[in-house]
Amino acid sequence: MNIKDHRFTLGIEEEFQIIDPQTRELRSHVAQILEEGKMTLKENVKAEMHQSVIELGTDICDSAASARDQVIRLRSDLAALAEKRGLKIASAGTHPFSHWNDQRITEGERYETIVKDLQQVARANLIFGLHVHVGIPDRNVAIHVMNQARYFLPHLFALSSNSPFWLGRDTGFKGYRLKVFERFPRTGIPDAFDGLSEYEEYLKLLVKTNCVDNAKKIWWDIRLHPFFDTLEVRICDAQSRVEDTIAIAALIQAIIFKLHKLQRQNLSFRIYRRRVIDENRWRACRYGLDSKLIDFGTENEVDERELLHEMLDFVSTEVDELGSGREVAHVENILRHGSGADRQLETWARTRDMRAVMDQITADTYSGLTVAEPHGALAA
Repeated sequence: MNIKDHRFTLGIEEEFQIIDPQTRELRSHVAQILEEGKMTLKENVKAEMHQSVIELGTDICDSAASARDQVIRLRSDLAALAEKRGLKIASAGTHPFSHWNDQRITEGERYETIVKDLQQVARANLIFGLHVHVGIPDRNVAIHVMNQARYFLPHLFALSSNSPFWLGRDTGFKGYRLKVFERFPRTGIPDAFDGLSEYEEYLKLLVKTNCVDNAKKIWWDIRLHPFFDTLEVRICDAQSRVEDTIAIAALIQAIIFKLHKLQRQNLSFRIYRRRVIDENRWRACRYGLDSKLIDFGTENEVDERELLHEMLDFVSTEVDELGSGREVAHVENILRHGSGADRQLETWARTRDMRAVMDQITADTYSGLTVAEPHGALAA
């Protein structure tokens, strides 16, 4: 994402589940969808490590409204392609009950290398994320913005929590996806770096010592992208509803803009140690929006919804300047009505049926798309 005119551009990547409409289970069918998908979706679609996962990525978007239009179009096109194969797509951080052992690994040197290196940790990594890129051409400034943005990551994850089930069980977590992904090396909250040179020396050390062959194998919750001039926020669960995806992406954009503005004014946000941020990260995984997270300034536990309202106030000027008021306003709806995890758990409490949970996820995924939405059970 080389950006000539610095406008804090957005790029959104979403990982989708490929679903058998009869069983509601995952289907290892990405090759058949990609065969035709490359003709219509071109570079906006790609495979992931498991053949039951497919990723969509927007072009560079100059506004949250533009990103919303693209996400709707891409999801609609992908849903139509899946329909031709008798399949559905769905979006959530985990599948409620499909087992990773039943899914095939995508062919290709990259994925073969990862599986050879990480073994069962890689094979069991059947999770689905939302990754948001925000353009910052000056990488020297971006590394300092990344240091400051780490504080906000647990709050963003609580807002995005959408993975309460794993292998047919209620995990007790609102966001279990991160607990699965933590088995990978080089994940979680990164350390703060003194500057770009320290960050680059760290990357060189990893490559020199054969820890990684390239910097894309650093999978932190936020990273300075090794190839694009972006900060990439990777902590969020995949969102079922388009409006939730765009609201979270627009909020991330506003936070990066705010921190960038403060940095340029020599008024940088306080940088906290990773071990402190990790306490909030754990609580966000466990309780989602019902968390009491730590306000490090006052050294008190505070309801997460209250902290998120404070975050919205913190970036209100930047939201206005970005023209993303409509998109960010939807965060209030999430706070009132709950996250994707809350909706899944409500369906489970009402039905005690994992298939009904999967139906609800899929219906939410199709909401607002330009294809027919599933009604009731997916099976005919």
